[in-house]
Amino acid sequence: MAATGEELYKQREQRFNDIVALKRPDRVPVIPLVSHYFPTKIKGVSNRDAGFDHDLRLRCLREATVEFGWDFVPATGLFGSDGYEAVGSLQLRWPGGDLPDDAPFQFVEGEYLKAEEYGQFLADPSGTTLSTIFPRIASGLEGLGMVPPLYFLSNMYYLQAVGGGLLAAPPVRAALQALLALGDAAAAGAAADAAHTQDAATQGYPKTWAAPIIPAFDVVSDTFRSLRGSTLDMYRHPEELLQTIDLMQVPTVALAVQAARMFGNPRIFIPMHRGAGGFMSDEQFERFYWPTFKGLVETLIDQGLIPMPLFEGDYTPRLKYLAELPAGKVAGHFDKIDRQKFKEILGDRMCFWGNVAPSLLCTGTPQQVKDDVKELIDLFGDTGALILDSGLGVPDEARPENMRALREAAEKYGVF
Repeated sequence: MAATGEELYKQREQRFNDIVALKRPDRVPVIPLVSHYFPTKIKGVSNRDAGFDHDLRLRCLREATVEFGWDFVPATGLFGSDGYEAVGSLQLRWPGGDLPDDAPFQFVEGEYLKAEEYGQFLADPSGTTLSTIFPRIASGLEGLGMVPPLYFLSNMYYLQAVGGGLLAAPPVRAALQALLALGDAAAAGAAADAAHTQDAATQGYPKTWAAPIIPAFDVVSDTFRSLRGSTLDMYRHPEELLQTIDLMQVPTVALAVQAARMFGNPRIFIPMHRGAGGFMSDEQFERFYWPTFKGLVETLIDQGLIPMPLFEGDYTPRLKYLAELPAGKVAGHFDKIDRQKFKEILGDRMCFWGNVAPSLLCTGTPQQVKDDVKELIDLFGDTGALILDSGLGVPDEARPENMRALREAAEKYGVF
């Protein structure tokens, strides 16, 4: 008698949890951490349509999950392009906006907070974000640059005389209308995702994660200061940088916990952009990156959640630090890593997820994919603490035959 969707869902959840806890499972699962355009590309859907048609994009994602034998339905790292369009995003570019219809979306780094504005931001982070950063990241929010410090409006006289005048100003009203349009787009996307998650669960597929959280250093580097700016700050403004990182740690942790509770999914995706070897020295990593990242992971674990860091770039030089994290509690997803060194240092402390090269899935042969998967299973077969995926989730340009080969190799070599 075939298992029901509910039974399959519980089996897949338990298999994942066992692997994270370093318990030997019945088999090695295939779980893409994230998927952007691959499911729609293979259906002939343009990237533009994938960004604006939530139902179509998510239906293609569910169909790909079944077709390629994934154990979880991957979360889509693609947020709706309608939200970017609503506010006139300058920080994110999207296909069908100022990019060709089949281009991937792009993040535009910049010094959206200037080095000389650290003091202003630390003194009033919310006000600076509203009136300084928002107008720089979205053309539709330029009017918010007119808004004075809000504490100035803390009595009814000034709220009416000054605040009322501001709300009547056309640039401010336009910014508020853009934010309302953003809210409408977000609500539409959330409704589509909720229905998609329920449909996938009915078929027996848990969702990989519901909440992505960027580490505090990456918040500052990615969205405030840029790679160039934050790198220079480690030398020129180290104390202001550290204060800002510590400041961002508080809402980062709180948002992760709140989102997990809201969506009922304990798995927290943590994309890590700056911590890999080559971005900073060990001394800088220990001072600027590691303390808040470690604190984030430990707090999530204390809250009964499962941290899922995506260790982007080469993390072989950081293995000694990762060994300090609680054993059997972290689902570490790896892009580039010395597999043997990982096994030696972390084999009894952390499961291994990912690491099949995206280039192999895009340009290799099915047999090459199978050989690489077999190498992984041979290495981790004694513990079974292995989850198969590409190094960075499903590449947009992956060959369907190679994604099938990944599943077939798991079925052939990964049953214990």
